[in-house]
Amino acid sequence: MFTLLFIEDDEAIRTALRLVLEDEGYVVAVAGDGETGISMFGQINPDLVLLDLRLPDISGFEVCRAIRRTSITPVIMVTAQTDTSDLVNGFDAGADDYVTKPVVPKELSARIRAALRRTQTVETSPSNAKSLNKIGDVEIDRALSVVRKNGIEIALTKTEFRLLVEFADHPGMVLSRDQLLERVWGYEYLGDSRLVDAHVRRLRVKVETLPEEPTMIVTVRGMGYRLLS
Repeated sequence: MFTLLFIEDDEAIRTALRLVLEDEGYVVAVAGDGETGISMFGQINPDLVLLDLRLPDISGFEVCRAIRRTSITPVIMVTAQTDTSDLVNGFDAGADDYVTKPVVPKELSARIRAALRRTQTVETSPSNAKSLNKIGDVEIDRALSVVRKNGIEIALTKTEFRLLVEFADHPGMVLSRDQLLERVWGYEYLGDSRLVDAHVRRLRVKVETLPEEPTMIVTVRGMGYRLLS
């Protein structure tokens, strides 16, 4: 049984989605503001966080950054904002995915299942037993789900780790955004290419020496991305 933490200031939305998710078998804890949400996160250690970006005290971006200082638990933004800059800022803060309001329960459920499945796959996949991968000065330790650059561990979310592993498994191959959405996020129809672009951008910041002039994960215009080993 998975535990979810839903941080949302709108009581009607909070109650409606809590009931839907409880009917699906989740244990759902709720918080009406950011500070309470951060406190509850530390207390219950949820398997996944649903996070509204617009909260009455501190922003959802700040809440997400606070969570990321201690945890790689999946975070799904729940927001009325569809502006690309807001989404990018959310991903930069460490969010893994997003859904927009009004929330479609079936879509939210599918995204939650996919996020939890990704988490379990990273933790239990037999491929984790493989030896280290080295890409230039970056080392992927699949057994520990750890990435190091010049011997120093890099803090990646589970989604970022899966994205890097997907590139490492296909060196030199162009991977389209649709392929990455299906293989990394588990989405065949629900995905948004902005998810891929934002996470590649975030991954470059962490693994590239010059993120704005990438030499490892390069863009193939009109096609996707490729790892240069």
